[in-house]
Amino acid sequence: MLFLCLCRYNADDFAGLDSAQFDRIGEMCAPIDQAFKASGHVRITGSLGLPEEARWLKATASGVTAGEGLYEPTTEPPGAFFMIEASSMEQAVEIARMHPGAHLGGMFEGAIEIWPIAQWEQP
Repeated sequence: MLFLCLCRYNADDFAGLDSAQFDRIGEMCAPIDQAFKASGHVRITGSLGLPEEARWLKATASGVTAGEGLYEPTTEPPGAFFMIEASSMEQAVEIARMHPGAHLGGMFEGAIEIWPIAQWEQP
């Protein structure tokens, strides 16, 4: 089974980090990320742009409406995503626990949402 995972972060905490803290995050995350990717379960990873760079579309009875920023404003926007393969939700949770984002609580708060992918198509 495939699972899409969204890494959310506290935007205010993140904005308050200085360059030394970013360097520390990079140093801390590198070996964790390497082990995560070496697990054999990771299919794709990616970082997202800033929330203000996002755009959204909404289908309405009168047509499609477009907007800027997050569709649902939040203090914990998604900042990264990854897709993993696991035999169950329980295993997916354990694999996602290996992601560097699950180890940053000392630097800034965040969360990882784990969504089962009901249908997958690659044209």
